[in-house]
Amino acid sequence: KDNVVAFDTGPANAPLNDFIKSKGLGEMDRDGALARVGTVDEARLAKLLQHPYLTKPYPKSLDRFDFGASMADGMNAEDGAALLTAFTAAAVGKALDLLPRRPKRLVVSGGGRHNPTIMAMLASRAGVDAVPAEVMGWKGDAVEAECFAFLAVRVLRGLPISFPSTTGVPQPMRGGRLAG
Repeated sequence: KDNVVAFDTGPANAPLNDFIKSKGLGEMDRDGALARVGTVDEARLAKLLQHPYLTKPYPKSLDRFDFGASMADGMNAEDGAALLTAFTAAAVGKALDLLPRRPKRLVVSGGGRHNPTIMAMLASRAGVDAVPAEVMGWKGDAVEAECFAFLAVRVLRGLPISFPSTTGVPQPMRGGRLAG
């Protein structure tokens, strides 16, 4: 039985980063400073969490622009950052609820692991022990690149890279050609 699953849990930092940029406050909510002092509009968050993607069964995938900064339209920087951070964390929690067995620990890679507010909200709103990738001995900024390298090796060896539970293909399938 195929027990490999893969899907986007939500938008991660993209809406938050776009919101911060739209306010002219830099590229990101550095160290979660704005979200930490903001107040989450719980009613607005509850509405956002009704998005059908969040309860749709996997396999599934998001486009970069499926969720955006507009979720915090009309809000000040602090409260908007708090809302979008809470949404990111709660979306992860909803994704974990879809799994056959809910994990107790979540290994976080990418920029979010540097944001203490996101990490704290993953614990409180997603109900999971969130740890940075480095705790596992991984390079948190390189996880995605390492995944693509892993897939490339599977292509070179003629092994499947796509499975019914990851992309919805009818049977495990090998990849195409490597560029270069």
